[in-house]
Amino acid sequence: MRVIEKIIDQQYSPVNPVQFGYEDCTPRQRFGPAVRTHWIFHYVTSGCGEFTTCHQTRKVKSGDMFVIAPYEQAYYEADSKEPWNYIWVGFEATNLPLHLEPGVIHSPGAGKVFNSMLECSTMANGKSAFLVSKIWNLFALLIDESEQNPAGYVEKAINQMQTEYMFPLKISQLAEQLHIDRSYFCNVFREQTGKSPQQYLMMIRMQKAADLMVSHKESPITVAASVGYSDIYGFSRMFKKTFGLSPRAYIAKNREKDFSAGNIEQQEIIDNEGN
Repeated sequence: MRVIEKIIDQQYSPVNPVQFGYEDCTPRQRFGPAVRTHWIFHYVTSGCGEFTTCHQTRKVKSGDMFVIAPYEQAYYEADSKEPWNYIWVGFEATNLPLHLEPGVIHSPGAGKVFNSMLECSTMANGKSAFLVSKIWNLFALLIDESEQNPAGYVEKAINQMQTEYMFPLKISQLAEQLHIDRSYFCNVFREQTGKSPQQYLMMIRMQKAADLMVSHKESPITVAASVGYSDIYGFSRMFKKTFGLSPRAYIAKNREKDFSAGNIEQQEIIDNEGN
C-alpha cells in the first residue's frame, strides 16, 4: 500500500516541504535510478532493502534512514524476502543546520519523529507548517546523534590531534575524553581512516615537523620539542622511519632543491632580460 499526502508548496524558507508519504513495499520493489531536485529522507520502519548512489551501495534495515541529496542519482530496491516499509519526506532547503552526505544513517530515534509526521494526514490546511516543525525536530535529533556516532568520534579525535599534537597525547586519554572504550575507539578509527589512532597522530606530528624544518628553518632539536618529543633520538628515529631520511638529511635535501630551483629561476630572468 502506498499513500502520498498532497503537500501545497508554501515556499517556506529555509526549509520547504514538497512531498510526504509512506509505503508498504512488495518484494524487490524498486525505484530509479532517478534524480530529484530536492532533499528526500526515507526512514525504514520494518524490513530491509538496498540503497545505491554513485558513491556506494548499502544494505538498509529497520531503524535506518537513507538520504538522497538534490541532483544525486539514486536507486533503491526492497529485499526479496523481507521487503521494507518506509516513511519519506521531501523538502527544499537553502541552508541545512548540519552537514549531510547522501547515504545511510542509523537512527532508531528518528522513528518517533517520522511516525509523528503521519499526523499530517488529519490536517486540511496545516500540513506544510506541521512538516516544517517535524523536519526541524529531525535535524535536532541528527545533530545530537552525530556527536555519538563513529564518524563523530573520529572527527572529534582528529580535531584534538591537530590542536594538541605538541603535547604527550595518549590514545587512552582520547578514548576516555570521548567516553568510549579504547578498543572500540581504535576499531572505528581504523575503519574510518585506514590508520590506527597512533599512526594518524604520528603522521600529523611528522608532517608538522617537516614543515617546521623546511618552511620555517627550525632546528631538529626545536622541532622535536614542538611536536611532542622530549627525546631528540626518539624523534629522529620516527622521522627517518616516516621519510626515509634523518631530520638533517631531509633539511639538506630540501635546501638543495631550493637552491636548484633558485638557480633555474635566476637563469630564466637572465634569459628573459637578454631577449
